[in-house]
Amino acid sequence: MADEPLAAVEHGDGIAVIRGSGTCRDWNGIRYKLGMAAGNVGSTRLSMNVATIPPGGVAHAHIHVGFEVMLYILEGRVRHEYGPGLRKSVDNRAGDFIYIEPGVPHEVFNLSDTEPVVAVVARSDAGEWEHIVPYDRHGGE
Repeated sequence: MADEPLAAVEHGDGIAVIRGSGTCRDWNGIRYKLGMAAGNVGSTRLSMNVATIPPGGVAHAHIHVGFEVMLYILEGRVRHEYGPGLRKSVDNRAGDFIYIEPGVPHEVFNLSDTEPVVAVVARSDAGEWEHIVPYDRHGGE
């Protein structure tokens, strides 16, 4: 499996391409398509992929430590509960952009029991997964 992400990338003179990637990882209730990150294209500051939250799914509360995230919702409706104790919320739908500052606790809910949420996810962290920590809505980190 470790060689799969590298084999899927076409490299050539400063440009890297992944064509129609499939699911490469399930994490915290979310399915991710193979995207670009330090491990497969050698990026140093960015990573990007496509995330799918299945119908009725939840990406459990977590914090991005030291990096920003931007999302573009391609399909579906999603709620972010966020902030200390996850007491604030915002709903988004296809066509919306979302920015999450570093260190903001949040939990993500697919608002539909029949349709997935699909989003493009861009991070200012080339490692993608190493700097994400769980968050306990009742006790903090």
